[in-house]
Amino acid sequence: MKTQLTRRAMMGTLAGTAVATTMGRYARAEAEPSAPLKGNINHSVCRWCYGRVSLEELCAFCKKIGIKSVELLGPNDFETIKKYGLTCAMVSSGASIPKGFNKLENHDELVERYEKMIPIVAEAGFTNLICFSGNREPGLDDEQGLKNCVVGIKRILGLAEKHKVVLVMELLNSKVNHKDYMCDHTAWGVELCKRIGSENFKLLYDIYHMQIMEGDLIRTIQENIQYIAHFHTGGNPGRHEIDETQEIYYPAVMKAIVATGYKGFVGQEFVPRNPEPAAALASLERCVRICDV
Repeated sequence: MKTQLTRRAMMGTLAGTAVATTMGRYARAEAEPSAPLKGNINHSVCRWCYGRVSLEELCAFCKKIGIKSVELLGPNDFETIKKYGLTCAMVSSGASIPKGFNKLENHDELVERYEKMIPIVAEAGFTNLICFSGNREPGLDDEQGLKNCVVGIKRILGLAEKHKVVLVMELLNSKVNHKDYMCDHTAWGVELCKRIGSENFKLLYDIYHMQIMEGDLIRTIQENIQYIAHFHTGGNPGRHEIDETQEIYYPAVMKAIVATGYKGFVGQEFVPRNPEPAAALASLERCVRICDV
């Protein structure tokens, strides 16, 4: 006797199989918590996401599992991370996100700040120093913002080149987290890189932010990898753990990044749902292993 399978039943079966397969992939990625990392990705973690974990504890944990960097730190923290043999893959400039290089009136203050920070970053043996476009305002369109950013960044570019420091502008979403931020699409950031025309100015491609603004992550990364100095992660929606609860499948994105020949760092910048130290650090390890392709 033949059993006729309806389209709805078949789709339900396929959906269940897909979910089980995806869950299985994540389970395998999180398995063997004591296994060494593979070495294809240089892993980093953003300090600000772990407010209830001391920097000493975070560094010790990173050293234990193979994370090489704690980032978005200032000079006062350099001694601590070096004690654990770690680097700072992206140094915080302390600059404001809304008040960036896209407005001429911000330039003098920003130039003074970066002229101080660039030699400090170089002396510490680090490379990447974060910067921001700033927000849009009425009367300031994207083209004028580009022109203003070129003027301001070129004032400090020579110093960055001299010290072998890379100024890295972060791509952020202007829809959810950073209303009116100007460098909110890869195309705008890449155009700025082209106009500046230096290996000492590149982009921080935040996967979470760009999923919100434009999607098409893998193709965009592949086409623009020469302009990218650093990556950040985060689950969307919510910016929590990068697991099966959200819409970005990180193993595929990481494999695409590795395939480009990228040798920089990937920084975990998700906010743990449970901020208590033990739970937060366990989440960090799980998410690093999801990205460790």
